Amino acid sequence: MAAEEKQNRAAEPEAAVRTDETRSRVLQAAEVSEARAASSVAVPAATGGQQMRARELAARVPDVVVITGMSGSGRTQAMHVFEDMGYFCIDNLPPRLILQLAQLVGINTGVGRHLAVTCDLRSQGLFDEISDSLVQLREHEISCKVLFLDAADSVLIRRYDENRRRHPLAQPGESLTSAIARERRQLASVRDASDLVIDTSYLKVRDLRVRLRRAFSELTDQQLMEVSVFSFGFKHGMPVEADLMIDVRFLPNPFYDPKMRSLTGNDKLVSDFVLGNPVTEKFLDAWYNLLDVAMPGYVTEGKSNLSIAVGCTGGQHRSVAIANATAAYLERGGYHVSLSHRDLALANVRNS
Repeated sequence: MAAEEKQNRAAEPEAAVRTDETRSRVLQAAEVSEARAASSVAVPAATGGQQMRARELAARVPDVVVITGMSGSGRTQAMHVFEDMGYFCIDNLPPRLILQLAQLVGINTGVGRHLAVTCDLRSQGLFDEISDSLVQLREHEISCKVLFLDAADSVLIRRYDENRRRHPLAQPGESLTSAIARERRQLASVRDASDLVIDTSYLKVRDLRVRLRRAFSELTDQQLMEVSVFSFGFKHGMPVEADLMIDVRFLPNPFYDPKMRSLTGNDKLVSDFVLGNPVTEKFLDAWYNLLDVAMPGYVTEGKSNLSIAVGCTGGQHRSVAIANATAAYLERGGYHVSLSHRDLALANVRNS
């Protein structure tokens, strides 16, 4: 069998190259997986370019973002995006209270926290209040940017008609068209003084999310997507929360080796057995290629949370090793990954 395998490799040099590349990827994943088991956390060291990029992003992101604009232009959707980015968010806050709130939640205290607030014309004298608030924030060395969301009158009218909502500033007996025109006149000075104006007339929510992430997040699009990788055992029930699920019960099972029966995929002996198998090498090559295609697609779609489940029979050996390798591979790709093993507490594990 060994001679036949050598002959096949000699006849197929391209396949041999792919196998060597896969082994390299598997060994890298195994190293990170082993480090995870020893210290629970393993994050690759950032390169000089990555560190510089991180500093640039951090310097670009303000401590406080004031979201304002036309009613019906998407302020609520924008606020949801800021929440997903980790901002402390408050809706309909009078601008004169921004400084107090920023101090209350610990903005600019070294904890890396950011604040996003929405303000509209229900705050009388909006332009003057925002201007005064910006001066106060600068005096306290708190950076701030004003985001103005806009949309064409025809689009705003259609949105109100579709939602059957009354314009919040409409006076008794006033038409929707008149209320929109009056609001636009009153907001003209605020719009002109804003740091960023986004016209949402023909923007999909996904596109708005991308624009806001690129302008106001110190994380990359990949890092903004929370990826959860976990192992499980089919005999304990299939996970209902998984976005992607892979069944690795076809891999050789360490359970049938007495030396490994009471160990887990976190142990080096089991991990080496699973990851070093030629079948596993071919599988991981295909699995990583699938992730290379699928993950950027999920990022582009603006998915904020992605759950990847890896299952074997009991959730003790194969699924644990493959989940560790998968998490390590995604971390090296720049994704923010959490790793867990759902059914490991139920496994036949030696307690010594």
